[in-house]
Amino acid sequence: MGFFIVLSILPFFPFFLVYWGMMVWKKDKPVALRTAMDVTTFFLIFSVSALFNLTFDSNFGFYLTLILILIALGFIGGAQNRLKGKVDGGRMFRAVWRMSFVMMSFGYILFTLFGLFRYIMNKM
Repeated sequence: MGFFIVLSILPFFPFFLVYWGMMVWKKDKPVALRTAMDVTTFFLIFSVSALFNLTFDSNFGFYLTLILILIALGFIGGAQNRLKGKVDGGRMFRAVWRMSFVMMSFGYILFTLFGLFRYIMNKM
């Protein structure tokens, strides 16, 4: 459990570990990058949720993250249904999962900077 907490607090560690491991194993940069993104998204979800909770003194961060992911799944699924007449669940989940990586990375940086700013302002 402690190792999971460390990887959730510092989600760039699993990214580099998985990327390096896949580069050693597969020797294919695009595959290594996609796999590292997929694994890191899992840790980013918990990390950004915790940072949200700390920043806003809330307990709703994890649920908000899940709601946003479910809404994105609905939007992507609706778009697929309108464009192709059917929903490809694998492609839909993969698109939302990778989009979540980008948004969670941005959220991690934003909440970390905001938390540092708030900490510095409280110490002055």
